[in-house]
Amino acid sequence: MSSNPAQTTGAFSRAMCAREQLTGDDACKKVGLTRLREGNDMLRTFLVLALVLAGAAQAQELTLFAGGLKESGANRSSPVWAFEYQQPFSENLAASFSWLNEGHVPGHHRDGQSIQVWGRTNVLDRRLSLAAGLGPYRYFDTTVSSAGGGYANTHGWGTVGSLAATYYTDRRWLYQLRFNRIVARNSIDTSSLMFGLGYQLEPVSERGPQVSAPRQLGKTTNNEVTAFLGQTIVNSYYSERDTARALEYRHGLGRYVDVTLGVLNEGDARLVRRTGITAQIWGVREVLASDRLVLGIGYGPYLAVDRYRSPLSGEGGGSAFSWIFTATAAFRLSQHWNARVSWNRINTNYNRDTDVILFGAGYRF
Repeated sequence: MSSNPAQTTGAFSRAMCAREQLTGDDACKKVGLTRLREGNDMLRTFLVLALVLAGAAQAQELTLFAGGLKESGANRSSPVWAFEYQQPFSENLAASFSWLNEGHVPGHHRDGQSIQVWGRTNVLDRRLSLAAGLGPYRYFDTTVSSAGGGYANTHGWGTVGSLAATYYTDRRWLYQLRFNRIVARNSIDTSSLMFGLGYQLEPVSERGPQVSAPRQLGKTTNNEVTAFLGQTIVNSYYSERDTARALEYRHGLGRYVDVTLGVLNEGDARLVRRTGITAQIWGVREVLASDRLVLGIGYGPYLAVDRYRSPLSGEGGGSAFSWIFTATAAFRLSQHWNARVSWNRINTNYNRDTDVILFGAGYRF
């Protein structure tokens, strides 16, 4: 029997209301639709990111950026930094995933993830690459609460356009000058100029950006259990912190796809005291000639109990359904052991977003 979409959405809304202790049909419907829409939007973004990571026969680049940013229409500026994974598809076409931190513009502590498609041309015997990129920007902004007397975590979408000039050395290192222009719906617009230091993750056969690399033959992961220790940082104006702990089981479904199930304890960071279950699907792949480095991005639901506070009217809390987005890197130390670092962004609907940075030791079998 086929289900009615309206009935499905209504059931989802009622489940969210029961979980978040909301009353009233309109409030229930609003919460359900908002959380469902956020999940669908982020899932579409994740699928594109997974395709970028799963480029079957291409070389990759990692670049770390730092620079300055200015808010449009205001004389307000801030330091800015970012890291980027870029996947070329041909001599003149590439795609990238970036995590951009726009610093602390007064009234806005904003960061987010972006995917971009790049067109480029290579000159000066392929030592210099000139490129233009465009793509969506999913932002997370800590700003002044509209209710007054505090802060709010707002989430939304924007567009990022970029111009880049990259100089390639003979030793896999690269230098890049990058200009970003971000136009965001319901948030500030910014312009930034950054300098980046990058590294080509595969051996280079000629100068300039590479367009091919050995094909990955087998699955990235079989089974892995990892114990983590790290830090929770609340996305507030004071960035309250505490120790975080996690345990994760990882299983490879395919060459470039993993799934994980985990338990996360975010500690007691004054504003949150959360423990919950995470479930994520991942795009992963091996890099470096030795295949000892693994990169991945994951996304999924996070069902947690926040023992710090009671929910405010219309806000949720107590028992909260949230989303978790993660960028991870693992280095294989031996046949069975690896070291892993993961940067998790917890996306809530009650102004308690957090970054959870974890370092772990994993056993593979």
